[in-house]
Amino acid sequence: MALATGLLVALSSSCSRPAPAQHPATAPRTVQAAQLSARPVAPDPRVGAVFLGGGSLHSCTGGVLDSPGGNLIITAAHCLPEGEDATFISGFNNDTVPADVWHVDAVYLDPRWVASQDPLADFAIARVSRGSGGTVQAQAGGGLTLRPAPKPGTVITVSGYGLGVGGGPVGCRTATAPNTRGFPSLACAGLVDGLSGAPWIDGSTVTGVIGGLDGGGCDDKRSFSPPFDDSVTRVLARAEAAGPGDAAPTTSTDTCS
Repeated sequence: MALATGLLVALSSSCSRPAPAQHPATAPRTVQAAQLSARPVAPDPRVGAVFLGGGSLHSCTGGVLDSPGGNLIITAAHCLPEGEDATFISGFNNDTVPADVWHVDAVYLDPRWVASQDPLADFAIARVSRGSGGTVQAQAGGGLTLRPAPKPGTVITVSGYGLGVGGGPVGCRTATAPNTRGFPSLACAGLVDGLSGAPWIDGSTVTGVIGGLDGGGCDDKRSFSPPFDDSVTRVLARAEAAGPGDAAPTTSTDTCS
């Protein structure tokens, strides 16, 4: 069952990007930023697809975090709207079975996002579980450690899932570009709707997620991240303490119209 039409429109408008082009199934490679385009890549078990509403449509991407309980993921805050049931599948690749599905039990947000959907705080940490037990970190073979926002010129890997049903991940490996209005950025075409929340990975660390300015970018050629600093560390500490989650905002503003 797909999402309701209104929700699908809202998700698509949060990061208005064209549909992905078809590319040969080759590994990403670092070239000049203007020439770089996302390619199909092998699934990374630390990266997965986010589903809303109990259907088969994945609308965002998330990453598995390293945590004492092994049950935390990170994504963009705008990916987890108020009142929507959400699930996560680590290393998603077209087919899944019930044992692979992790339910989002609680969402932890920065107070700035709760109060005004400040794009500087467009990150969320969620606690997940499944009926058969275990941890998502163990299933993924490990999690990502939070680190501050990368300096310009830092080479990172980003991969995720275009908005749709089924399929596999696309990604690229490239150097981060100078900040734009305080938001870290990178140039890589083809990071389309559905890549929101995709972690910026440097080895075993996550230094950002696609989101922030204009929901991550108004086209698929340049992507942004909210700047990771002490604020995201404080949200992680609250999530690790396993207290009550936050109520997400109910509305979103399309800044790309």
